Amino acid sequence: MVTPQSVGVLFVCTGNICRSPTADGVFRKLVADSGLADRVRVDSAGTIGYHAGSPPDERAIEHAARRGYDLTPLRARRVTADDFATFDLVLAMDEDNHDDLRSLCPPAYRERLRMFLEFAPGLGVRSVPDPYYGGGRGFEHVLDLVETGCRGLLAEVRERLG
Repeated sequence: MVTPQSVGVLFVCTGNICRSPTADGVFRKLVADSGLADRVRVDSAGTIGYHAGSPPDERAIEHAARRGYDLTPLRARRVTADDFATFDLVLAMDEDNHDDLRSLCPPAYRERLRMFLEFAPGLGVRSVPDPYYGGGRGFEHVLDLVETGCRGLLAEVRERLG
């Protein structure tokens, strides 16, 4: 069996300003702290391009920073069909995102498309709720889910790297 030299992970939500950049920032830090930054590529995108080029939501930045994650360098972009060839895992934050991604995904890459919270089965939920229209508590809840999911994802990535 050939061990991959690197693994690419793409987190996807709707606008790429709340959930997916939060997961991107949390996972980047976990990867860096694990000494795997040179072998794991991390990015995030949205199923819509409305916020393309914008930084994450200020509330996402603020709540993530309180836990030691820096989202400030991130900029929103829209997911493309080419992302499925580029990334080994394309992770949807909710069922609607998954449906949108499935319609965009070339058949040859369907196995790369997964729900993010598959990596946190103990939580008993499949979707990370969108905190955009809520208050700070929603962003904290997203961080709780994302931290748990990212720890499970890191275990999978380590296994893939051998």
